[in-house]
Amino acid sequence: MAYRIRPCEPFTREFRRVAENQLNRAVCLLQEQPDGQHKAIHDARKRFKRVRALYRLIEADAKGFRKAENARIRDIAKTLSTARDATALIETTEYLVGDAASPEEISALTFASNALIERRDRIVAEETDLDDKIASAIAECGEAIAALENLKLADDPQKTAKRLAKAWRKQRKAAATALAVCHDHAQADAFHDLRKAGQTYWMHLSLMRDLWPSAIAAKHADAKTLVEMLGHEHDLSVLTQLINEQPELFGNGDTMARLLGAVIAKQQKLRSEALTLADALFPDDIDEESNAIALLWQAAATS
Repeated sequence: MAYRIRPCEPFTREFRRVAENQLNRAVCLLQEQPDGQHKAIHDARKRFKRVRALYRLIEADAKGFRKAENARIRDIAKTLSTARDATALIETTEYLVGDAASPEEISALTFASNALIERRDRIVAEETDLDDKIASAIAECGEAIAALENLKLADDPQKTAKRLAKAWRKQRKAAATALAVCHDHAQADAFHDLRKAGQTYWMHLSLMRDLWPSAIAAKHADAKTLVEMLGHEHDLSVLTQLINEQPELFGNGDTMARLLGAVIAKQQKLRSEALTLADALFPDDIDEESNAIALLWQAAATS
């Protein structure tokens, strides 16, 4: 079933259903690995991000549960991140080829891609305990599902609406803060925070899409575009850091200069476009939008 909470059903039951569905799908991916081990890990980690965003919605009434289970899911994802992070850098150089300004730049990007493939393969070869990490992740998912059985939340539409409004307001404020910092200081950490805020907003919009399908669909599409832009921006920041830390991987001075030129040009373009989109996506209507979510929930839950 889709990643959404139906207001016509008791909130706690819906919350558990969505969480269990995402965790069970992650387990199936890790067990069956239909498109290979590393693709399974990548897709499972997407499920974990959805669960963590879901848990933010109940923080006002279940702080202990949210804190403990968020940490559990975060740690599961972290144990499975090494090879995936290395693969993401390869995909980043391939992504840059589309905007290459010259044959020499394409050559530099190709050199970097090959170097990053060799690096990824070394990391995979050295990660001899990956099967054990996957088995542990599957077991922890089972524990996370079991923990949901002890979760108790008020299902009263008014109390649920108040809970959702608090969570919505907190996440919108986080997005506003991150956006302001990005405008003032064009640093990688600031854009990474904006990406995380945008990702949570995108997922919350998906969860609440039944409240006002037409209006939420438009915001959901824009939030997804923003997250994709900032995902590429983040990968470019990580690549820049690796170039600075391990320049020996990336050839001679000319090759590295062309590579960095391609990275910087694309990153500046992405940041500019992302800020324009984020300004439109996160206007100064935090209380208005949060209250609207509460009112829409009450109306939908009692109709």
